[in-house]
Amino acid sequence: ETLKAFDREVNAFVDYMFGPRDTRVRGWFLLDSYLPTFFLTGAYLLCIWLGNKFMKNRPPFSLRAHLIVYNLGITLLSFYMLIELILATWEGGYNLQCQNLHSAGEADIRVAKVLWWYYFSKVIEFMDTIFFVLRKKSSQITFLHVYHHATMFNIWWCVLNWIPCGQSFFGPTLNSFIHVLMYSYYGLSVIPSMRKYLWWKKYLTQAQLIQFLLTIVHTLSAAVKPCGFPFGCLMFQSSYMATLVVLFINFYIKTYRKAPSRTAIKETPLTTEVKNGFHKDYFAAANGFQNNKKAQ
Repeated sequence: ETLKAFDREVNAFVDYMFGPRDTRVRGWFLLDSYLPTFFLTGAYLLCIWLGNKFMKNRPPFSLRAHLIVYNLGITLLSFYMLIELILATWEGGYNLQCQNLHSAGEADIRVAKVLWWYYFSKVIEFMDTIFFVLRKKSSQITFLHVYHHATMFNIWWCVLNWIPCGQSFFGPTLNSFIHVLMYSYYGLSVIPSMRKYLWWKKYLTQAQLIQFLLTIVHTLSAAVKPCGFPFGCLMFQSSYMATLVVLFINFYIKTYRKAPSRTAIKETPLTTEVKNGFHKDYFAAANGFQNNKKAQ
């Protein structure tokens, strides 16, 4: 009874803050109450802390098979979301510049169903960090990494409850395309015989930068020429994207612009590519592959 009372208070608070929810998604898994999303996020952060303590005096796990299945699984899910979003928005005659929440009828529901999978994929992607912990790649668990994973899952709970279609489609469409490329690359990179064919890794960095810029432009375009999509949501998304851009640029400058020290030169060099706002070794470690080294 105490938990139920707390649940009612929390949901009453978020309803007070954001107003009436979209009734079309009521009853969908994990959406009616904020507590599951909150507790899963807390469990994620707790696993990082406890996991690092648990692994401190233990050898790293070898997770090649798990990483292949994980990466290719995320690739397939991302491909499904990409195709389904394209088809749904085409069916609904979505306006690329600005699209409201109710004019496309059944196509809006179709978009919302795909975006629910996008929201749910964010909890699956917590495994990126868990693989870091189990493989003792704690140096890769940066503020940017944890901030991105934890906030995206919570933000998309809000998106699904209040703005589950319309203008919300654009970012996930781009991101799903990038994830198809990224996770397929890192799934294949775990297989030693495939590495010589993976010549296109440098283009992932360029694609990620384009994704950031296009998403910001698309969000602001609806503010310049409104179509009924909530203005406050546009401003929040722009602000959140700005934080990612600042962190991304800061990391980019540190990676590309600063001259390495003599000590750093003597050590094994880190690859300087940045993808999805993270250092290349972030993904390499998360997916069981370090540059010039076979996965253990």
